[in-house]
Amino acid sequence: MLLAALIGIALGQGPVLGTDDGWFTLEGRPVFLLGMSYYGALGIDDEKIFAGDLDEMKARGFNWVRVWATWNGYENNVCAVAPDGSARAPYIDRLKRLCPLAGERGMVVDVTVVRGEGPDYPSGMAEHTRVIETLARELLPYRNVYFDVGNERNIGDARHVPMEEVAQLIASVKKADPKRLCTASQGGDIGDDELRAYLNAGVDFITPHRGRYEESAGETAEKTKHYFAVMDGVRRVPVHYQEPFRRGYDSWEPGLGDFTADLDAAKSSGAAGWCFHNGSVRKAGDPTKGRPRRSFDLRREEGRLFDQLDPVERAFVGSLRGRGK
Repeated sequence: MLLAALIGIALGQGPVLGTDDGWFTLEGRPVFLLGMSYYGALGIDDEKIFAGDLDEMKARGFNWVRVWATWNGYENNVCAVAPDGSARAPYIDRLKRLCPLAGERGMVVDVTVVRGEGPDYPSGMAEHTRVIETLARELLPYRNVYFDVGNERNIGDARHVPMEEVAQLIASVKKADPKRLCTASQGGDIGDDELRAYLNAGVDFITPHRGRYEESAGETAEKTKHYFAVMDGVRRVPVHYQEPFRRGYDSWEPGLGDFTADLDAAKSSGAAGWCFHNGSVRKAGDPTKGRPRRSFDLRREEGRLFDQLDPVERAFVGSLRGRGK
């Protein structure tokens, strides 16, 4: 198995991501995924920056990143696939380079698609299917990748993807690549009936986006345990906290202790992964235009992700070494 893993990494395919009874596995061994938002990564035009960012993440204990294949922020369309299903250079090429660079470091890549308004995003099932099928085909060699086929698919705006369409999107991926892991993320906590519906739709793991309020970290452990209790009546899959609270989102600014408590609660309750979420500043009339934008805008003029983090975020990231093991 070790020889096969080394060969796969050498070929740029990356370590094989799987699941086993509520856990993620890499090359068949259980692993806790400790991740970092890297949403606008396809705006990076220099492979050396990719490599440097991944090296720094790895050194801090991170072993996965979340990248969006459909992302248009601050008038910067870096979508890797157009709604008609055509691959968009140079962004698809950057994605196809990022995946093996992460794989060489033993890291997982979350490739997320969102349904939305405007000409850059898939706006209905036909377009959404074309986008996901192109990604399944283009990323077929990279075994360290999973797909979020619909970000916050439950929200009743342009992001909304009905559960039956979630099942169809996952089936489209599995037809091209039967072993590719797929999920569809939930904006907020998942109710019991919704959880059963996700499992019946064929998700390989669940990705609830926990609440962005001061009490959130204190609820995470019980939420995890409750999810498993409900799942035991259907089938058990990993609980992956793919997008928790972050700084810059609203009037509550989580501190170092909040991030640490939430991560510890996730791990101690049996969750399989947790993300250090980061993004732009959301304030009405903000003269900085959302800066620091962090992972939401990674063009050269905005600076590397680690350079955009604020002092609290830097302190948290600095405390992480070894926590993902």
